[in-house]
Amino acid sequence: MNNAARQISHNSILDITTENFDDTFKTNIYANFWISRAAIPHMKPGATIINTASVNAYDPGENIIDYAATKGAIMIFTKGLAKQLAPKGIRVNAVAPGPVWTPLQVTGGQPPEKIPQFGGDTPMGRAAQPAELAPLYVLLASEESSYSTGQVFGAVGGRGGP
Repeated sequence: MNNAARQISHNSILDITTENFDDTFKTNIYANFWISRAAIPHMKPGATIINTASVNAYDPGENIIDYAATKGAIMIFTKGLAKQLAPKGIRVNAVAPGPVWTPLQVTGGQPPEKIPQFGGDTPMGRAAQPAELAPLYVLLASEESSYSTGQVFGAVGGRGGP
């Protein structure tokens, strides 16, 4: 499962340095590529790769455009890699969470003034806890989802998904 992420809120594209942009891409999408490339030679039929995309892949936040771009790349990477690995019996899917309470939010991923309302705009009226996403990852890793590959599964609190 690929789940590393870097998210830093910037009010303007002019505030995103090339170094910040590179760091976000290296953490969020390059790492998925490198880890998958290293793991695939050791994987047998029935194995799975699960990537973490985001609601930002298809509904980007205006203050995290570099992060959103990486999550869109992860979504496409997932779909393409699934096609490539299906003949080998390896499934590749992604989970695209909506707002979830993680360290990303309180370490610069959201502006401090938005933290108290984080996730409040979902129909469920709140952000998710990480444990609420775990069953979806477990399902995708199991044989119970043996006919699913190249899919992006939303967990967005009713906001709408992929």
